[in-house]
Amino acid sequence: MYTETSAPDHLAQEVIDNSVDEALAGHARSLAVTLHADHSLTVADDGRGMPVDLHPELGRSGVEVIFTVLHAGSKFGEKIYRFSGGLHGVGVSVVNALSRRLEVWVRRGGGEYYMAFEAGTPQSPLTQIGRTPRGESGTRIRFWVDPGYFENSRFSREILIRVLRAKAVLLPGFAVSLVDESTGESWQWRYEAGLGTYLCEVMPASVRIPEPPFVGHFRSERAEATFALAWQADGTPSGLTESYVNLIPTPQGGSHVSGLRSGLLEAVREFCDYRNLISRGVKLTADDVFRSLNYVLSVKLREVEFSGQLKERLNSREATGFVSGVAKDGFSLWLHQSPKLGEPIAQLIVNHALQRMRTETQIARKKPAAGLALPGKLADCAGGHLEETELFLVEGDSAGGSARQARDRLFQAVLPLRGKILNTWESDAPEILQSVEIRDLATAVGVEPGSPDLSRLRYGRICILADADSDGAHIATLLCALFVRHFPELIRQGRLYVAMPPLYRIDVGQTIFYALDDAEKVGILDRVQAEGRREKVQVTRFKGLGEMNPIQLRETTMAPETRRLIRLTWSDVRETEAVLDLLLARRRASDRREWIEEKGCFATVL
Repeated sequence: MYTETSAPDHLAQEVIDNSVDEALAGHARSLAVTLHADHSLTVADDGRGMPVDLHPELGRSGVEVIFTVLHAGSKFGEKIYRFSGGLHGVGVSVVNALSRRLEVWVRRGGGEYYMAFEAGTPQSPLTQIGRTPRGESGTRIRFWVDPGYFENSRFSREILIRVLRAKAVLLPGFAVSLVDESTGESWQWRYEAGLGTYLCEVMPASVRIPEPPFVGHFRSERAEATFALAWQADGTPSGLTESYVNLIPTPQGGSHVSGLRSGLLEAVREFCDYRNLISRGVKLTADDVFRSLNYVLSVKLREVEFSGQLKERLNSREATGFVSGVAKDGFSLWLHQSPKLGEPIAQLIVNHALQRMRTETQIARKKPAAGLALPGKLADCAGGHLEETELFLVEGDSAGGSARQARDRLFQAVLPLRGKILNTWESDAPEILQSVEIRDLATAVGVEPGSPDLSRLRYGRICILADADSDGAHIATLLCALFVRHFPELIRQGRLYVAMPPLYRIDVGQTIFYALDDAEKVGILDRVQAEGRREKVQVTRFKGLGEMNPIQLRETTMAPETRRLIRLTWSDVRETEAVLDLLLARRRASDRREWIEEKGCFATVL
């Protein structure tokens, strides 16, 4: 739930992020990381040091509480940190729980303190072991991960280098170092000029426009955004596309990247219209702008909502509007003030649009097989490029109506399904096609059951959209079984997705949160309580997708910049088929009952 178990690199990032939060708040000037020969890791900073006083309610030292209690992080309060990457308050406690040993040294208030943990359990109370010079403070943590929790228990030096260099890039003047004891190698980073310098290091001057790269920095009371932009002069695809939130890397992008896309698109469109650079009938898209764009985007927000504890994608909806506005205003102003630099960029983007349009004219919307008409309930999309189109398989006509209004008609299609479809796990293709619902689904998708031929595929993504309750999970399971058994090629090519609509809406004053399930609802309520907010809290449980208005459905489930969409893949086909056979095969009723009695309490809805 809280970390990636293939390797412990995310644990390192959690500890590093805590030190970086001190730098973000202006209390730390350096960060030193040591990769030891015994494969343990040390992270040390010169910040204020962890709290060592007794917790007023728990009666334990602040250090012990931080390392043993989930959601006990002090970063929820705005008085502690203006911006922070570790808003969940669970990072170091999870690191401790997954380590066979962890040691921490704290310098604070003129004293040095020490505490050790084994398997997450304190070995002794926090103890003062010495005195420190006046004004000297900081925290040093060393931990040995428990190999039983990870497929590979060693840290990746390459990932550490990338993460630490990024911290230095994003915090001008912040000194970061890494030492590898096994090889004796060491690295130091310190960037006084920040993102612009970093982009210039990655891209030679001969291949980028403009020169120097455009750098924008904007700040409001609750947010900051900094970005550096440079296009490949020859129009080749971009190589550097990095985004960060409170110095946390977000490799999957999210709402801040969506805001940058829309803001730059508006700025370029306005500039091209003003200078008559676009021929009649040519319409620019964000993909045209971003095709050859190398960028580094850093956003700082007070309230951060990631898609999970791995923090790979930003879901904070307010980031879209903020970044879009500042990117549009800042880049538009620069274009008009520097037309000689802006026109080559605009011409490059227009050329991308012309190439795209020539390609699209060759790709007509694929029609269903001869003799078959599209289902009457299908609300098709207008887009022509396969990879840009999406088909939502929606549970029920009521939800289908909301989804039709919530969708983007250019590239999103909707096919309502009537209740629970046929259990197709033990059926052959002729048998399942007797079902009207499955026949309509196959016709809309453009693929025959059991056929590996996707030449007539009509949509780049097939998205299962069902209610967030147990009935919705049952419907989603039946649909997954249908695709695994009869349309496996769609899964092999990564074209099957499951949309994640929220089960709860939580209103805290004027702020609205959405929770996927009970666990996430509890987490949000804990966060609200930890923040000390006193506004009225109202929790609403959605009875189904049909109860959500189109705006809510678009914002939470269908809009690419704010939705949560899971791609379904398989690493072991036999294991996948074995699980579905246990769940759905008629002959396995007794096995299924035994499994439910023994392990049903561990089942969860993803």
